[in-house]
Amino acid sequence: MSAVAAMRLPVQVDLSAFIALLQRLQVPHRVAEEAGEQVLWVPGEQLAEQVRELYARYPQGDDALLPPSAALAAEPAPGVIDQLKNSLLTASLLLLTFVVAALTLLGDNYEAISWLSFVDFRIEGEYIYFGNLSLTLASGQWWRLLTPMLIHFGILHLAMNTLWYWELGRRIEARQGPRVLLGLTLLFSLAANFAQYLWAGPSLFGGLSGVLYGLLGHCWLFQRLAPSAAYRLPPGVLVMMLAWLLICMTGIFELLQFGAIANAAHVGGLLAGCLTGLVGGALARRSR
Repeated sequence: MSAVAAMRLPVQVDLSAFIALLQRLQVPHRVAEEAGEQVLWVPGEQLAEQVRELYARYPQGDDALLPPSAALAAEPAPGVIDQLKNSLLTASLLLLTFVVAALTLLGDNYEAISWLSFVDFRIEGEYIYFGNLSLTLASGQWWRLLTPMLIHFGILHLAMNTLWYWELGRRIEARQGPRVLLGLTLLFSLAANFAQYLWAGPSLFGGLSGVLYGLLGHCWLFQRLAPSAAYRLPPGVLVMMLAWLLICMTGIFELLQFGAIANAAHVGGLLAGCLTGLVGGALARRSR
């Protein structure tokens, strides 16, 4: 089922109440900002016509006037293929992550990992020797500033990070477009990697979790300043993620010998995300 643009409205129009109405009616939809307009997409022309009629009657989402049995005859929700088409950049980044996971054997292929780590390293016997960051960059290996986000250690590490990136990434891609999502992903990766390196020194770390905390902070503060249905996270998600961050920072996982956690990368990504959320939310609020 292909997505249909049900409405195109100026960005100054506040759709939050109407979007809340669509959510209460369980109407599948997404809102994207394109060429200075906000576009409301729904699956199928039939549903698009019903949404237009609903907006003409209740633009402020005042569904108290709706009869108790009112409902839209929604067509089947978008399938997996349609969701992938609507979130091409999110899906592409996840595909790249899976490819790297296969090449690195989920952390077991150290030769492949050495090409993607923040600084180069070599293993001799039971010891690991790290290179110098300045010399690494001087030799033109600038990709190392970003590629640690693609490295994952174990199937659980990969599964959790990719699931959360799919959840948060496609929200940003739908609301602000693929270019913004790509820019934010690279920025948060850079912030997370540098934060971990400055805190712990040369070490082997990786994963999308620093980026995820950046996306979380971005959605959170953007939503606070410029409410958007796309950034309205399920209740408890923010509390759960912040609680997990604090638990990791206690060192309990290292004590239980589950492996070291790159806590500085999480904090660095979160702070960068809060900053972009503040700036982006303030600009969106001003434009309204």
